[in-house]
This record gives sequence, structure tokens and C-alpha cells, in this order.
Amino acid sequence: MCEFCTKHGEGKKWYLEAKNYSDDLLSDLRRQKFIKEFFANFLDGFPKMLKDLERFEAAPGAIKWLAKWYLKRKFKREHHGQVVPREDIEKILDMMSTVVRIPCVCRRITRGEDKSYCVGTILSPDSIGIGGLVDESFWAGPDSSGLETIGREEAKSLIADFEKESLCHTVWTFQSPFIGGICNCDRSDCMALIGAVTYSVPVLYKAEYVAEVDWEKCNGCRACMHLCQFGAIGFSATAKKIFIDPRRCFGCGICRARCKPEAIILADRQTHPIAARSWV
Repeated sequence: MCEFCTKHGEGKKWYLEAKNYSDDLLSDLRRQKFIKEFFANFLDGFPKMLKDLERFEAAPGAIKWLAKWYLKRKFKREHHGQVVPREDIEKILDMMSTVVRIPCVCRRITRGEDKSYCVGTILSPDSIGIGGLVDESFWAGPDSSGLETIGREEAKSLIADFEKESLCHTVWTFQSPFIGGICNCDRSDCMALIGAVTYSVPVLYKAEYVAEVDWEKCNGCRACMHLCQFGAIGFSATAKKIFIDPRRCFGCGICRARCKPEAIILADRQTHPIAARSWV
């Protein structure tokens, strides 16, 4: 987000600045308390979240506007996510001293299964990391391997495999700008995508990019349309080409995965004439 890049990234992409992951952020006792309480309360609080989303959807326009304004401020301060394409995820992983594969909290709730689609990131070898703040029993489950330390290259390979499954990559803060993890999400199981796309709750922000299609290269195969989690890709029956709505595009870049003619690129969101004004 542009204000995060200014405030936390000195004008650069905020999540690529190493200071965002430094130990002094994690050593903050308030942040440690927030992380512990977040994981302790998340599972029990899930039914309430669903009810809150339904109430939010049914609320009158003025109340919904006020609720979105409040939630936007709250999530930015405490726990928000941003879509990040694979290239930048790999840069984040390159900065990490330790990468931990962990079970996905959302899928445990929505599917009742422990699927290790999430990655915890630790910059310093001396840092206790997110895992060290959470009761080990939280990661235990019938299908769970618990906290699994993996190498950076293995993590990159996992991200590439997740992309083939049409999962978009997101980074998540625990009291901004400290980033504690990387998630790989879809609208079926991910609470963030359900909230952001289905209910328009501003918990997940669009990427620093927006996808664009080169009609000279596009062969109209429509393979990319099945990958988009955000409903941003359409098809022109007249031109026999796909088009991308910049207002809906979250800039995840997943649509490129099956584009054989390489007709789709990611452009800078902040310089786009339409998408620059669209972050949530």
C-alpha cells in the first residue's frame, strides 16, 4: 500500500525492507501478547466472525460505511494482509534466516483438516519467531506435522507448487509492520479472501501490482480465467481475447501460471491510471 511504503519502506515496497522483520519489533511485549492472544482466541472466535460478516452484509449503508472505516483502521494497525506475487515472496524468503512451514488456521476451521499451506518467517537466528510464542498444542492435529523448519529454496519450491494450485500468496502482519507469515489462499477456505472479496471487509489489500494483457499475444484460450480468485478476468466474444478489470484485479499474478503465450504481465499499481486508486 502506498502509505505503508512511505511510512515503513522509505518509499520502497514496505515488505521488502529488512527492518520490518527486526528483533526489536518482535521483542515488544505488547506484540508478543497480541500474537499469543490471537492464536489462543482464533479458533474459538471463528463462529462469531461468520455471524459478524453476515451482520455486516445486512447492515444499512451508513452503518456499513462506518464499520468499514473502523475495521480498516483496526486491521492496518493490528493484523492485515496484502497480496504479493511470487517474485516478491521469493525476495522476502531470501531475507529470512529461518523458514517454518505451519498448518493453515483457516483450513483447520473451514475444512477440519491440518494442511500446511502457510509459512512462518524469522529474520534473525536469535529470534524466537511466531512459533515460539504459540502453545505447541495449537500446531498439533491428526494430519499435522507441527512446526516444520525448511530451507529457503524448499520454501520457494512450495510457493511455486501452491501457485499451480491457483493459490494466491499473501503476507500478514502481527501489529504492523511486523510480518509473521506468508499464506497461500483461495476463496473457498481462506477467511481473508472470503471477508475481502465476498463481504468487502477491508482486511486484505491488493498487491503493489495490477495484471495487464497483451492482446497481440493472447490466443483466447481462456485458461487463465479459471485461476482468478477475484473474478477480474473476462472474455470478449467479439475479439476472442481475455480482458482484465483493473478495479477487481488484486495483482497476485496467478493468471500468468497457465498463459502459454506469456500474454499477461504485472504492472506497477501506483502508476496505473485506474488501479492506483484501488487498494481494497
